[in-house]
Amino acid sequence: MAKVNFTAGRIADFQCEVGKGQSFLWDIAAPGLGLRATSKGAKAYMFQAKLNNQTIRITLGSPSSWNIDEARMEARRLKILVDNGHDPRKVKADELEAAQVARNKRKAAETAAANLAAKHATTFKQVWDIYVEERKPHWGERHYIDHIKKIAPGGIPASRGTRGLGVTIAGPLHYFSELPINSIDTETVEEWARIEGKIRPTSARLAWRMLKVFFQWCYENKAYRDLIQPHNPGKTKRSGESLGKAKAKRDNLGLAQLPGWFAAVQKLPNPVVSAYLQTLLLTGARPGEILEMKWTDINWRWESILIRDKIEGERTIPLTPFVAHLLTKLPKRNDFVFSSAQKMVDVIGKPHLLHKQACDAAGLQELTLHGLRRSFASLSLQTDTPGGVAAQIQGHKPQSARERSYIIRPLDYLRKWHAHIESWILEQAQISFAPEQLRLSAVQK
Repeated sequence: MAKVNFTAGRIADFQCEVGKGQSFLWDIAAPGLGLRATSKGAKAYMFQAKLNNQTIRITLGSPSSWNIDEARMEARRLKILVDNGHDPRKVKADELEAAQVARNKRKAAETAAANLAAKHATTFKQVWDIYVEERKPHWGERHYIDHIKKIAPGGIPASRGTRGLGVTIAGPLHYFSELPINSIDTETVEEWARIEGKIRPTSARLAWRMLKVFFQWCYENKAYRDLIQPHNPGKTKRSGESLGKAKAKRDNLGLAQLPGWFAAVQKLPNPVVSAYLQTLLLTGARPGEILEMKWTDINWRWESILIRDKIEGERTIPLTPFVAHLLTKLPKRNDFVFSSAQKMVDVIGKPHLLHKQACDAAGLQELTLHGLRRSFASLSLQTDTPGGVAAQIQGHKPQSARERSYIIRPLDYLRKWHAHIESWILEQAQISFAPEQLRLSAVQK
């Protein structure tokens, strides 16, 4: 191979020989350094040497990118590798691999740092909001609203339910809202339970149950399981001790108390509240279910009421004569049956104070709104109504496999006994009511 001293002029003038695909020019100053020119006019520096009796050839780059000194320096570096028994191609591949490994490690470290920062920055409420929206399709409306209320910040102007403050009170779970979710451990929950147990244990017990289910949901989702403590922070014995156990309430109306209760309730200054309380007793429904009733839920023709049920989603119960009589007298201000006369308020709130006023007038103590639901169940037992009828009207879950799988009570059958229960309660309350104008009639014994 002819060798020359590479100069800028020689590099520029070198061309591929006519009739050949490529031609080479070799440098005398740097062993192995050559210049290749192709028939298409392309030029490139290259390095060529023998390793283990095999010729290796490596392209360095175009003369427009490499000057002569740079090409000679690279050729000498590659010659040293070959003389030491190393294949420059493998050395380069190893270097690229090592560089990629280094980049991967650096990226992993950056990702880990970002995840750690996000873990410390992600608040309880951010994940709670995602949880609530994901689970909403699987919950009833009342259950969903409870989750919203329990974390509400409070401070919103309101006329009731504020303990005289004039603004709403923050929900029990608002305590955790701005805390980084990974910082909430059993000690945090126990301190929260200790505080809430002294203020509002009943509300906090429900919030505590929600909290435990929420953390379990986090464990079951890849995106959130690494954000929380290794063990469910809500499952702590001390929290349960601070919040206490719910005591079974026994408040209900006895037979002798019915006349006084009805008389006091019917004298209340608010006729909508009066009708609401009587409907609550005579249907045995949950207080919130009756408040949510809309006019479209009442079927006057088929004498039925659609109830939004927190257990099954919804259920249909009979529209009994006296309840129908009460509802026909109510004003139709909006979509809700028990509408409010206040501006910007659709429905009345739970009338605890007015009910207490009526109970005080009747000489009754500690009778709650839910106690009216309990009263319906207790009074129904004294009417010889078949077992399970009152439970179905009230929306209780069937207690036996036979009830769940085989007993289907049609609405007409429920209506017969529901009307009987209502008629008997009114009789005990010494209320004279003649439902002849309505299709519903007394049960034929």
